[in-house]
Amino acid sequence: MAIYLPFQAYLTRYPSKYAALYHALRDEIVGNKLKMSTKLPSSRELADELGISRGTVNQVYDMLIAEGYLQADIGRGTFVVYADGQVMPVAKTGKTIELSAWGTRVNEAEIGGGGESRKAKERAGQFAEAEIAFVVARPQMDLFPREQWNRGLYEQVRRMTESPHEDVHIAEGNYALREAIALHLRRMRGIDALPERIVIVNGSMQAIALLTQLLVNPGDPVVLERPGYQGASRAVLAAGGVPVHAAVDEQGLIPQPWDARLLFVTPSRQFPTGAVLGLERRQLLLRWAAEQGAVIVEDDYDSEFRHRGRPIEPLKVLDQEGRVVYIGTFSKTMLLDLRIGYVVLPEALHDAFAAAKRLYEPHPTGLLEQRSLAAFMASGGYERHLRRMRRVYASKFLLLQALLQEQLSTLFEWVDSDSGLHLFGWWRGDLRSYNEYAAACRAAGVTWTDAGNYALPAGRAGACFGFAHLTEAEIRQGVSRLRSIYKP
Repeated sequence: MAIYLPFQAYLTRYPSKYAALYHALRDEIVGNKLKMSTKLPSSRELADELGISRGTVNQVYDMLIAEGYLQADIGRGTFVVYADGQVMPVAKTGKTIELSAWGTRVNEAEIGGGGESRKAKERAGQFAEAEIAFVVARPQMDLFPREQWNRGLYEQVRRMTESPHEDVHIAEGNYALREAIALHLRRMRGIDALPERIVIVNGSMQAIALLTQLLVNPGDPVVLERPGYQGASRAVLAAGGVPVHAAVDEQGLIPQPWDARLLFVTPSRQFPTGAVLGLERRQLLLRWAAEQGAVIVEDDYDSEFRHRGRPIEPLKVLDQEGRVVYIGTFSKTMLLDLRIGYVVLPEALHDAFAAAKRLYEPHPTGLLEQRSLAAFMASGGYERHLRRMRRVYASKFLLLQALLQEQLSTLFEWVDSDSGLHLFGWWRGDLRSYNEYAAACRAAGVTWTDAGNYALPAGRAGACFGFAHLTEAEIRQGVSRLRSIYKP
């Protein structure tokens, strides 16, 4: 069964017989010279015809089958199934792909479980699009020490080419970075953490997801702040857990005698309200965890930026029984897309957590960035950068806080805050008036992050005003527009 194939001409253009045959066949198919349903020679026949090995023909056939140009029918032969951009239709059986129970829960949680509906997501996206957008999670980029960071990256590239296999199979991450984080936590946050108890993760969400998989069985109750970070809610739902929504007031989470063995909390700066959990409530949480045999996951997402007053020690500092898991991130202090976070684990959890991370990442990702960050921290560059950004952000924070209190307190009840990169306010009216005001503001080119995306209590509305990425002039102009739209 011979077919015309310009194989010899392709040999002069490609370095191998495999490449020449692949491109010759593919071009003939795409060019419709080998038409839909054409039967190709067997691999033995084509190999004999072209004077090449049968193995080469089989490799090319397999590649074209994988790419959808050919189809192999057992007992019948190999056929062309592509013509003019169309693939030969396959008979429909009506059978669907079935997800596992875990896969189904992950999908449902992403679609809208845990109080985060598609409508809320779409509304949050609309709020972010404006000339002046007071949105959260956007650091100021023009002050990032690019040159120093780039030099560090180039140096680590050189070193990694000289020692390519160093720390490639250590699931916990680069040891020098874990040492630098342990020193930083000891000096800046009062946490006496050993490098051996620290694991590097790809952002705090990876730590949250792994912890829920390790600690939550289907049907287990898990305590979550409401309002709160919905990533934790999705992780709990995906694991089959049952969210137990705990109320939040101006002092943060309100402790209760929950019948649960896992709690997610943001004590240094409640997300999204910014309320700080007082010492008495912290002690109540630790007592509850000891009595229940529970684990507390402390998410310290942006309290590095304290703008006034004495820093609040993390809950982890008070932990004497190994009940608290502390999660930190560099997403707010460095580059948003750096995606390096870390988790400080009790001894009883470390090995299981490292094994879970090793399952997903036998070769940990981002080692170049991890080693660069370790060197940046060891050189003192990170603390210098942090001090600079604290000064810049403090000025913006105090300005925005004063303007909001002065000009928009008739609309919002502001939650008092001394740290972080956004301010939170409860809307004083109903949902209808909130939506009307938000729409008018969008039309005027100014928006904010809608707190409806964070599982607010029913019937309430709130707003997060991020400021890190804005100039002081933009902050003034934005608040002025917000005030001008209000019609008492």
